[in-house]
Amino acid sequence: MDRGNNKFVSPFIGRPNAESMAAAPSNNFQRSLKGIIAGGITGGLEICITFPTEYVKTQLQLDEKAGNKRYDGIVDCVKKTVNNHGVRGLYRGLNVLLYGSIPKSAVRFGSFEEFKRRNVDDRGVLSLQRRLLCGLGAGVCEAILAVTPMETLKVKFINDQRSANPRFKGFAHGVRTIIREQGIRGTYQGLTATIIKQGSNQAIRFFVMETCKDLYRGEDKSKHVPTLLVGLFGAVAGAASVFGNTPVDVVKTRMQGLEASKYKNTFDCAVQIFKHEGPRAFYKGTVPRLSRVCLDVAITFMIYDNFMKLFNQVWKTD
Repeated sequence: MDRGNNKFVSPFIGRPNAESMAAAPSNNFQRSLKGIIAGGITGGLEICITFPTEYVKTQLQLDEKAGNKRYDGIVDCVKKTVNNHGVRGLYRGLNVLLYGSIPKSAVRFGSFEEFKRRNVDDRGVLSLQRRLLCGLGAGVCEAILAVTPMETLKVKFINDQRSANPRFKGFAHGVRTIIREQGIRGTYQGLTATIIKQGSNQAIRFFVMETCKDLYRGEDKSKHVPTLLVGLFGAVAGAASVFGNTPVDVVKTRMQGLEASKYKNTFDCAVQIFKHEGPRAFYKGTVPRLSRVCLDVAITFMIYDNFMKLFNQVWKTD
C-alpha cells in the first residue's frame, strides 16, 4: 500500500518473472555474440586497409643499428620493398595477419562487451577505473587467444623476407616450417611483452573512447554518436596508445623475430636494446606506427559502431 496516495502497489511490479529470468542469460549471450561477430568483420576489413603501414613499421623495428641496418626511413623502406618485390611486397605477411585479425578483433570486442556488461552501473555507465580494467581484460584475452601466435608468425614472415635466401614459400609452408623446427612454443615467443602491449593498448584505447563518448553524450547516455566523431575519438585513442606503449612494441617485435634466440628473455631484450642502441631505439617505427594506429583505431571503431547499430536494429535481444 502506498500510504501517501492510498494506492495499492503490487509487490511483484518491477520484479522479473520466471520467463524474463530465463530469457536474461540468452539475451546477455546474444549481446556478447553481437560484439564477437561485429568485431570479427571489423578486424578483417581494417587490416586489408592498413597493412602496408604495419609492414613498414615492422621492418624499421627489425632494422638494428649495427651492421644489419638496411633502411634510412619510411620512404626508403617503401622504395626498396617495391623495387625488390613489387607493390605486393608491402603486403608480405598479410595472410598471417588476416587469418589472425578476424579472431583477434572478435575476441577483443566480444570480451570487452562482456566485461562492460558485468561492470556498468544502473545507468549503463562504466566508472573510470572499470573502463581501464575492462579494456585491460580485453587486451589480455586477445593477446593470449589470438595476437601472440599471429604476431609471431607475421614477424617471422617479414623477417624471412629480409634474408638473402628466403625460406618460406607461402603461408602454409612457413607455418609448417616454424612448428616443425620450434614447436607450438615457437608461435608464442614474446607472450609476456604481447600481454603487456595488448593489455595497455586496449586499456588506453577503450578508456579514451568511452570517456570521449560520455563527454559528448552528457546526461543522455542513449544519445547517438555520429560516425565521423567516433572516427575522431578513435584516432585520439590510437595516438594515446602509441605514445604510451611503443617501447613495449619494439621489445615484442624483437622477441618474435628470427633472431630472438640471442635474447635470454623479454627483460634481457630490453636491456640489450638500451645498451647497444640507446633509448631512442625504443621508439623506432613510431611515425609509421602512429599513422597506422590512428587510422586503424579510427576505422575499427567506426566500422564496429555501425555494425553494432545495424545488429541492434535487425537482431533484437529484448
